Amino acid sequence: MCGIAGIIYRNGGGEHRVGADMTAMLQAMKHRGPDSTGYALYRPAAENYVMHVKLAESNGEVDFDLEGRLRRQREEVQSRLRAMGAEASAVDSTTDHAMTVTFDFDGDLKQLADYVEDVRGTEVLSLGRALEIVKDLGDANTVAADYKLNDYIGTHAIGHARMATESDVDIANAHPYWAYPFPDVAVVHNGQLTNYHMWRRRLERLGHRFQSDCDSEIIAVYLAERMAQGDSLEDSMRRSLDELDGVFTYLCVTEDALGVAKDELGAKPLVLYESDDIVALASEEIAIRKVIDREIETYDPYEGEVMVWTR
Repeated sequence: MCGIAGIIYRNGGGEHRVGADMTAMLQAMKHRGPDSTGYALYRPAAENYVMHVKLAESNGEVDFDLEGRLRRQREEVQSRLRAMGAEASAVDSTTDHAMTVTFDFDGDLKQLADYVEDVRGTEVLSLGRALEIVKDLGDANTVAADYKLNDYIGTHAIGHARMATESDVDIANAHPYWAYPFPDVAVVHNGQLTNYHMWRRRLERLGHRFQSDCDSEIIAVYLAERMAQGDSLEDSMRRSLDELDGVFTYLCVTEDALGVAKDELGAKPLVLYESDDIVALASEEIAIRKVIDREIETYDPYEGEVMVWTR
């Protein structure tokens, strides 16, 4: 079932309460996915990188040494960043089981992320100059309160309210997915890919690794790989409709764009509102009405359609 949402502002230079707006949209669709909530939030690109790191599952096993183990993980992550030449300017323990590091770096991002993920129990959730992915168990209001997302000011975002149907209720299987190791590319999706295993093998042969068994991650890496080969976001998404099989609607975000694609059957719902100031999309119209304070007209993009907006 699940619920997806996206929003991009076309004015203001990034001074928008995108965290609060995305929370309102996702909370309105809590009935579609109460198990976990995730955000991919964007600010105007900065000189430094921001890395979000999961240290443990929020509902994981608790033992007598949990506090000490998490402290050692935080220290090891910082040590490995220094060893790779990444100079941290800020370290924030956002929750007991997650941390955010801001740093300057001019080396290989994949090597850096791989080295950090070699710390036992650690997973890099996102890495980029503009992108920050936050996801955890609970509804949108719960996650937003835990990570102080209502204070987040930015330019655009996507989000996901998840109902676990085929995998565990944990952070590892929560959306959105970062296109590891490509910076600033993320995806949320509602549906299912039927040629998931074929594309996973193909992308692994190209040297990509995956952090989950979720087909949404395949979409993210597929699109980022196409863009790395020189395709635009829109061209990459159009190509995906020919090469990715299944019933799906997905949203993709980059540093300065938001796109939507629906498969040729168009069975997974999505409602769109567009004006000169804002574009908002969601699985249900009620979510869009939480952030637009006037009467609006919405419509459902056609099957086989790709649309992209830039800020």
